[in-house]
Parts: sequence; structure tokens; C-alpha cells
Amino acid sequence: MTSDSPSFDVVAQLGALRRYARSLTRNVHDAEDLVQESLTRAFEKRHALKDGASLRGWLFSILHNTFVSDRRAHNASGALTDAFDEHTSAVTTHPAHDPVVRLRQLERAFDALPEDQRAALHLVTIEGLSYQDAASTLAVPIGTLMSRLGRARAALRAFEDGAPGADSARSSRAVHLKVVGGLDADR
Repeated sequence: MTSDSPSFDVVAQLGALRRYARSLTRNVHDAEDLVQESLTRAFEKRHALKDGASLRGWLFSILHNTFVSDRRAHNASGALTDAFDEHTSAVTTHPAHDPVVRLRQLERAFDALPEDQRAALHLVTIEGLSYQDAASTLAVPIGTLMSRLGRARAALRAFEDGAPGADSARSSRAVHLKVVGGLDADR
């Protein structure tokens, strides 16, 4: 951006920022707006990034804080409640063997997690942040982060075990969801 700070390269972080914003907002258009607003704030405060600090973690923190601030403003006006009602009234899909349907079901289960659990799970499992970096991003103690991860994983396991229409033959053959950081070893 400026010649005196070549390490302020946000282009490499755009994909991760978009994924995290989508995870938080549950809407692709709102996610793009959130990323744009966050990058504007980051650019305005680029002098606050300390030498040697993680640009990625700093950008995730700005994005998360921007989301929380915007959410508070929306809660005051009631707009978030209306958007959530619209989202949850979407047509439900009956379980099938179709992988696309299964992916949509898992996406809905992930979206149904409370925001704090969804954010923690996304940062650790999808973005690959360490527990310490994710805790710093969310401005919570590491124990709180681990607790949120545990509850999120338990909720997804409960969804997996109690998916509507799951019969014993399907559940004995099904590949169960593994919610871990990094790549899944059982390909």
C-alpha cells in the first residue's frame, strides 16, 4: 500500500477474510460488505500494526470486531431478527444420499450454532489458526475458546447422530463428520 510498509499485503488474506465473514454473517452479500468495511478500517489504522505482529490475526480481529459492532447496531433496530427469521424459514430439505443435500444440511447445522461457537470453530478448523491466535482474535481467554470449540463440536456431533431420517443402515455406512483443524487424514 505504501512504500514504507511492504508487509501490509492484504491481498493474500482476502480468501480467508471472506470465508470468515461468510461464516459470521451467513450471507454472501453481507460478508462482502463486512470484508470491505474491515479492510477500510485496517487501512486507516495500518500504523497500529506493530512490526512482527501477525497481519492475518490483526485482520481477523478487525473483521470480528467490525461484525460485533455492526451486529449491535442491527440489534438495536431489529433488522437482525428479521434477517434471521427469513433465513430460518427457508425450505427444509429432507435427508437423502445426495452429497449436495448433505452438505446443505451440515451448512445449516453450522449456521445454527451460536455466533461465538461458530466463530471459534471457523477460525480453528477452517482457517487453521492456533488456539492462542484464535483466542486473541476473539479477545477471549484460551480456556473460553476451547470451551466454545467443545460445545460447537458436540452440537455438530449431536446433529450427526440425530439427523432426521437417519436409519440404522445409513448411519452404519455413513462417513461421520470430523471437526478437526487441518486436513482430514481419511480421504
